[in-house]
Amino acid sequence: MKIKSQKDFFCGVMFLVVGIAFAWGATTYNIGTAARMGPGYFPLMLGVILGFIGAGVMFKALVVQTADGDPIGAWAWRPLVFIIGANLLFGILLVGLPGLGVPGMGLIVAIYGLTIVASFAGDEFHWGSVLAVATVLAIISYLAFVKLLNLQFPVWPSFITG
Repeated sequence: MKIKSQKDFFCGVMFLVVGIAFAWGATTYNIGTAARMGPGYFPLMLGVILGFIGAGVMFKALVVQTADGDPIGAWAWRPLVFIIGANLLFGILLVGLPGLGVPGMGLIVAIYGLTIVASFAGDEFHWGSVLAVATVLAIISYLAFVKLLNLQFPVWPSFITG
């Protein structure tokens, strides 16, 4: 059978693989029943649904003809590196690296770092808009996670708060 849309086919493969991984990982937890759900019930159902979506997308890619076959283009390395790097930086800035003696900088600094580094993934960079977005995200995150949900994690750098 010929692949009629490469993009859809490999997207479906990705969904299917991630769905199987989630479902398989969920089996290490107590699944429970629909009436008494255990901690593994939600990831199992999520994995199964994601797997079905992936199989459906793959089937569509094998059946529905596209104009040019939707070939897969070149990898967008710049956005990939900056987005993954921004997430890693967020984790490091939030709690630090105690094994290497790097102190945690807290939520506010971590959000600014995440936003600035992630914004380099795009084609245009404007300091004003990046700092405005970071400020709005910091305020909303502080209100949502610290004030409303009362989560206990550092908000400010550890050398300031002690």
